Amino acid sequence: MPVTTNVNPIEQFNQWYEKAKITEPVNPNAMALATATKDGVPSNRMVLLKDVCDKGFTFYTNLGSRKAGELDSNPRASVCFYWKSLGQQIRIEGHIEKVSDEEADAYFASRPRASRIGAYASKQSQPLKGRFELEARIAKFTAKFPIGEIPRPEFWSGYRIVPNHIEFWQEHDFRLHDREIFTRADSEWMTEKYYP
Repeated sequence: MPVTTNVNPIEQFNQWYEKAKITEPVNPNAMALATATKDGVPSNRMVLLKDVCDKGFTFYTNLGSRKAGELDSNPRASVCFYWKSLGQQIRIEGHIEKVSDEEADAYFASRPRASRIGAYASKQSQPLKGRFELEARIAKFTAKFPIGEIPRPEFWSGYRIVPNHIEFWQEHDFRLHDREIFTRADSEWMTEKYYP
């Protein structure tokens, strides 16, 4: 039976995440994002967490991508973090909202210049004839933005997963793992333990 908790699962996520930043050598912010079409056909890919706050978990993408199309037609998603070095996994489920233009502008401006040009050059999720085609587009937009600021393209922004379900999984010997589930009811978090 779930019970109301004083533990904020976002704070608990941050504690685990800070440890993962120390122990995971590559992309501790990598998360498997699962989306589905409006008909329920699922798809899954790795994306990078770029912000976490009490509102939720934010990532950025090309709005013409498959994931963006699925999120727009079925605004629910789940993500899964797995940190092998710690034997820890966190699963998060919730509804999706777009970040504000101001948030997207600020994050886009913080990216390396080559990544900003790459956002213009990549027609994400569209067919590519060959690597040369991509390199030609990179050259085109490098010439277009030789100096100064590079504005965020209209087709590039972010999504936030607003969680209503968060599960923390800690590996133990003999597969006798710890599982703690947080479920949001209105503004309160409820928690309960699950069998491994």
